[in-house]
Amino acid sequence: MKILYAASEALPFIASGGLADVAGSLPGALQKEGVECRVVLPLYSGIKEPLREKLEYVTHFNVPLSWRNQYCGLFKAEVDGVTYYLLDNEYYFKREGGIYGFFDDAERFVFFSKAVLELLTVIDYEPDIINCNDWQTAMVPVFLNVFYRGVEKFRRIRTVFTIHNIQYQGKYGMEIATDICGLPGYAVNMVAYDGAVNMMKGAIEQCDMISTVSPSYAQEILDSWFGFGLDKILREKAYKLCGILNGIDVVGYNPQTDPDVYANYTVKKPAGKAENKAKLQERLGLEVNPDKPLVVVVSRLVGMKGLDLIRYIFDEIVGLGCQFAVLGTGDYIYENFFWEKAAAYPGTVAFWQGFVPELARKMYAGGDILLMPSKSEPCGLAQMVALRYGTIPIIRETGGLRDSIIDLGGEGGNGFTFKTYNAHDMLDAIRRAVALYGDKKAWKAAVAHAMECDFSWASSAKKYIEMYNRVLG
Repeated sequence: MKILYAASEALPFIASGGLADVAGSLPGALQKEGVECRVVLPLYSGIKEPLREKLEYVTHFNVPLSWRNQYCGLFKAEVDGVTYYLLDNEYYFKREGGIYGFFDDAERFVFFSKAVLELLTVIDYEPDIINCNDWQTAMVPVFLNVFYRGVEKFRRIRTVFTIHNIQYQGKYGMEIATDICGLPGYAVNMVAYDGAVNMMKGAIEQCDMISTVSPSYAQEILDSWFGFGLDKILREKAYKLCGILNGIDVVGYNPQTDPDVYANYTVKKPAGKAENKAKLQERLGLEVNPDKPLVVVVSRLVGMKGLDLIRYIFDEIVGLGCQFAVLGTGDYIYENFFWEKAAAYPGTVAFWQGFVPELARKMYAGGDILLMPSKSEPCGLAQMVALRYGTIPIIRETGGLRDSIIDLGGEGGNGFTFKTYNAHDMLDAIRRAVALYGDKKAWKAAVAHAMECDFSWASSAKKYIEMYNRVLG
């Protein structure tokens, strides 16, 4: 089986979110299961020089884009046995200030989607399936069906469209359909939705299988609360919808070998975790006290992450005898709130504005409790990483959080959960966690069990292969 995995970001080359983790880990896991999986992504100027030096120029070709005929350079690299194709066009991808959020994102990623298909005309690789991801590659199934089905090499190719976050759909004015996408009149309806071009809608309609990054999220997006306007068409296409829980890179996230933590440790030799906590408390300006449970939040500071719940009862959380540390950046209202609370509770509350990868690792290793009360969470990786480092998650039961965390009040529990989006329900879960922390023997057992939970890609890769086989009949 041959898979071409098309994504707008992928580790180790470039990352802005969880998609890069998936695109950097899943292909390697599929390779280990005997699937030949190659990855294609844009060649951004933000890719660091050591990685750029490994790129091998292959060829160049032109990409027809409505009335345009755009240059595309093809570079190739091999990382850990996986072949990566990087598509170069400096006009679209040589940008400062990140990889998304530009005025012409529609044109940039329509170009990328078309280039993914044109790529197959110049390389000796014929995938059975192209696995597209999010709106940035959503036009691949549409273009394949409209422009390429008559070409012998493309007749047997099937498409899977994976939704990582349905909130971002690639919605633009109707003029995009003809002026940028170059769709003929009969095909415009493929992307037309609610008076606009909606690229994700086009992929949902035209692909052979829709997947999401957790089973619960696959069910949730059929509801208007979670579907962001696409729930109606998803209910129509529910026969080809499935959910597969993401995994994490258990080699990269390994407290035994992680160079970014203060002290390495294992389930059998856990002493290093206490050292990590003490040094993290010192770095963040918190009282160095092993008896106070340290609650950490590592997150984008936006409403969907459940931060309103934290704001509502923050003083009561601190009143339980906890320390509280936040790492993140986002909306001003939340940043300002955590600055105020850090000033109000010196030695007890700390806020680090921004996202510092090495500090995130130290917080996973040094924290006792990870708080993740999301309003919506397609999958979530932080709770899995926290478990790997022996930090107990408190989560709201939604999306991938519900699929990965079982309440410690029941059999096989690995965290604390609450159901409704309610601040005092969350506070009850925190109370239960603090109470368990006071029982050192029980807490030690909970930490050991957490570290033994398996969220490697091996299990998820097998489920992807089952899905691919279903697509191929």
